[in-house]
Amino acid sequence: MAVPVSAALAAPEPTPPPSPASPRTAPAAADVGSVAPVEWGACDPGSVEQVPPEQLHLYSCASYPVPIDHDDPASGTVDLALMRRAAATPDARVGSLFLNPGGPGGSGLTLPATGETFFARPVLDRFDLIGFDPRGVGASAPLRCFTTAEEAAANLAKQVVMPVSEAEIESTLGAYREYGDYCARNAGPLIDHMSTKDVTRDLDLLRAAAGEEELNFAGLSYGTLIGATYANMFPERTRAMVLDGNVDPALRTGDGLRYDRERTDGFDIALDAYLAECTADAARCAFSDGDPRAKFEALRTHLRNQPITLPDGTTVDLSLFTGNTMSALNVPGLFPGLAEDLQVLYSLIDPAATATRAATGREALPTLLAARPHPRTDADPRTPYTADDSYLGVNCTDKPFGNTQDEIPAIAGEWETASPAFGRSQAFADPAGCPVWPNAEPDTYTGPWNAATPNPLLLVGNYYDPATPYVFSQRMAAQLGNARLVTADAHGHCVLGSSTPIDDLAAEYLITLAVPAQGQVFPTDARPFDPAPPA
Repeated sequence: MAVPVSAALAAPEPTPPPSPASPRTAPAAADVGSVAPVEWGACDPGSVEQVPPEQLHLYSCASYPVPIDHDDPASGTVDLALMRRAAATPDARVGSLFLNPGGPGGSGLTLPATGETFFARPVLDRFDLIGFDPRGVGASAPLRCFTTAEEAAANLAKQVVMPVSEAEIESTLGAYREYGDYCARNAGPLIDHMSTKDVTRDLDLLRAAAGEEELNFAGLSYGTLIGATYANMFPERTRAMVLDGNVDPALRTGDGLRYDRERTDGFDIALDAYLAECTADAARCAFSDGDPRAKFEALRTHLRNQPITLPDGTTVDLSLFTGNTMSALNVPGLFPGLAEDLQVLYSLIDPAATATRAATGREALPTLLAARPHPRTDADPRTPYTADDSYLGVNCTDKPFGNTQDEIPAIAGEWETASPAFGRSQAFADPAGCPVWPNAEPDTYTGPWNAATPNPLLLVGNYYDPATPYVFSQRMAAQLGNARLVTADAHGHCVLGSSTPIDDLAAEYLITLAVPAQGQVFPTDARPFDPAPPA
């Protein structure tokens, strides 16, 4: 059982749709034959090592050049890395389906190799799945602000997820200023061309280069903004899109500060739902003894004043607790482990709970302490620096922030009052870093968002999605000129691959363009505290 649906739907005033009279400034779409075709070849063995040997013949890879500045092709090019998984039933092939996992900064290159975890079998049979790393990401001319891993690690060490003291606040803000300075020195001309509009123009070239007159696209999370942007810049070239875990495009590109504040509501709704599930499924939730909400608040209050030391000497502070709880709320499969870890932590501040911990025999925190990729430093900490800095590269280009760094402490205080668990951490993320990011004249697409595509776009929203709250999916559906929203009564970030009814609807839509009935709500295949299926 989760929190009432009405709570999940509650939100600030919706973003008004753009005026239909607003001018569209999209360039002409690329035509098949007017651009060089993709030259597919063998994949690097490491990129397909997870592919069963009997399927390797379906895979090919390529590198494709696109202009750094689409408005000035003479400025040079960057090479985009692509992978294709050919349709398993070529005689029934519909076309190519381009994929993006979100982020921004998520690598989409190897998504075709994991397509069966997102799509029903008919999609794999009838579409070539094409994954690519967007510009500045992964294997596609990675945007790099640092020259060594040591530089990056030293800068990241100064950033505090939940800065409370004056020293922590100044360290975090100073680290962002230093980060911006590194980027200005080292990132090169690509830093001025990292917008979703740039990525969308790349995608249109890739569509034509792959021989497709119209685009089929599946985007998750931030990838839904790529889809919405493409559908409005190139509506006549849009065949079918499945957009899962949607952003509010008008708000994200119109007011970054308000957008990030409203994202915090998603984490609050997800936490409330998680704790309610724990209470309802007490037999399988290790944190259910007593009042889970009161216990969670006791942990947060304790950590705000002092860290907790585990029996093995590991220290858990407020930043680690907050950041890794937020990460775990994205993945329902982690919910049982998160509950066990929370109970272990709680037993260390409440002697009355020690007996429960002793009975379980658990003292470690494998879920809360699991290594989780940082959006811009997911790298082996060795020289040279091999990560990329596309996360802020995209966000600070797309999202306008009218605040200065000097205003962040006050903003953080306001957000923490409204959202005690997560507000402060969100204020010290993009709102703190983007005001000192070195891109003076970003070229972004800010709407209008209401172009009438020939076929409806299929949106998938999730009542308890922490990173892209459900109200964003509702707004996306209202803003787009031709869209249909289906809903999952579920937890976690994004839905594809976890709800058989929705996966089947998506497959039918992609293949036949049949649009699901309006207003449908579906469950996922498993509830958060269900036993894990046998291996």
